[in-house]
Amino acid sequence: MRHVYLVTFFVVVLGVSILGLRGTKFTSAPMDVFPEWAFPGMKHQPKPYAQGTSAFFADGRADRMPVAGAVQRGMLRDDEHLDHGKTATGAFARGFPATLPVDFKLLERGKDRYTIYCAPCHGAIGDGNGITKKYGMGATPTYHDDRLRQIAEGEIYQTITNGKNNMLSYADKLVPADRWAVIAYVRALQRAQTGTAADVPAAHKSELGLK
Repeated sequence: MRHVYLVTFFVVVLGVSILGLRGTKFTSAPMDVFPEWAFPGMKHQPKPYAQGTSAFFADGRADRMPVAGAVQRGMLRDDEHLDHGKTATGAFARGFPATLPVDFKLLERGKDRYTIYCAPCHGAIGDGNGITKKYGMGATPTYHDDRLRQIAEGEIYQTITNGKNNMLSYADKLVPADRWAVIAYVRALQRAQTGTAADVPAAHKSELGLK
């Protein structure tokens, strides 16, 4: 039993001697447990560092611009309807992408994004009477005229993406799914302005005092 204590004590002392105490700042290079000859290139790799230098390139910079046509991971945007608001023939798509369920969750997201980015100009109900109108923005259209009621959803998507007239692009603020969420909420606003008592389900008419 005595030998067990001695061995344990020796292992602890050896471990502390090699690894040091927690919080200790080392001033020398770390110990190489695995020799370079056993694992060549694993530790001392000729890699560039951010904002560092590189003798490989003529200008001496390690940072490089992306090559032409490079696409950021997850940004391929190869679904014509979802990512561009168009059909395979290039026409503005009507309706919503099949891969994007139009449900209450989407409308809630659309309301949130609309309130932040759209309501200041287009107004809370989409009538063009946002707060910016008080400061001279008088050309904001209402969503409730026939032209915008009949416009294809894909055209609204393109307007959000690229901007139109005085409206700038919101592509840097709204990802494709959020643009469709805003469009769904705009359609809900339009539908709300044309609703009648006949649209209320029979089970809920009493709540509104309807017969």
